[in-house]
Amino acid sequence: MFLKVLTNISRFIVAVLFIFSGFVKLVDPIGSQYKFEEYFSADVLNLEFLIPYALPFSILLIITEITLGVMLLIGYKRKFTVRSLFFLTLIFLFLTWYSAYYNKVTDCGCFGDAVKLSTWETFYKNVILIGLIIFLIIRVKDIKPLFSKKIGAAITYLSVFSFLYITYHVLTHLPIVDFRPYAIGKNITEGMRYKGDGKIPPIHDFTLEGVDGDLTNELLAKDKLMLVVVYDLDKAATEGFAKVKRLADQAIIKGYTVYGVSASFEDDLVLAQNKYDLPFEFLFCDQTTLKTIIRANPGIVILNKGTVTGKWSWNDADDIKL
Repeated sequence: MFLKVLTNISRFIVAVLFIFSGFVKLVDPIGSQYKFEEYFSADVLNLEFLIPYALPFSILLIITEITLGVMLLIGYKRKFTVRSLFFLTLIFLFLTWYSAYYNKVTDCGCFGDAVKLSTWETFYKNVILIGLIIFLIIRVKDIKPLFSKKIGAAITYLSVFSFLYITYHVLTHLPIVDFRPYAIGKNITEGMRYKGDGKIPPIHDFTLEGVDGDLTNELLAKDKLMLVVVYDLDKAATEGFAKVKRLADQAIIKGYTVYGVSASFEDDLVLAQNKYDLPFEFLFCDQTTLKTIIRANPGIVILNKGTVTGKWSWNDADDIKL
């Protein structure tokens, strides 16, 4: 009786962890894409040929992770589920050990941007997790289905289709939940402020640099500021520039200060500005920072005295009400 209770407690803990971990990455798959690009880079696993496939790989892993969590929770295909969870956790265990031991990737992204753990904390979490999964493999007969096979299958397939739809939605627009320090309602100036507790502030690399120098403080003091973020011009959805231009024209008429922000070369940005007749100049900001600010390229951010009041993908530019 005690082992059955312990099995169900372990089952619940593992299932909830996988569902939560999968969900916080599901709402922001591009964040996971960036993390896998970091893992595949020459300085880490040296698998650069996989970098172009980082996004589909991330989506596959995220949906697998959260679906297995659902399957374990409802007890559907229990042997397949616990064995799959074991092998998946082995992969996570290796990656987190590698990151921690060689100090390669300081944030594994296991819980997206929702929960930040050190590499060693994440490794020990995975050690405990794989211990629980081994216990579930041994006691798999005590994992009882909550529903019939048909209902269990229906819940599983419905979950997969739901997860695929959420993925499509957030890739077309923006993450439905934003855990980053640049989320709507967050104040960038406040986020850059040191609190005297020895911790690095959540925003520590945000700058807006123009030909006349650092304009960060000046622009963050404005009450109507629009930033068009193009973190990498070579990877930008160029079909979005026509929509961005129309929005920027409207914003300027309504008294907004409008700038583009990019990490690309100045000469390339000038060419793009002329080619697409963009009514704004570009400022420079670190590429990683821009990727963190918004998961669209180009993306639109509106600020009021440093507070983020709106964020949109270029896909939604025509629907923005200024």
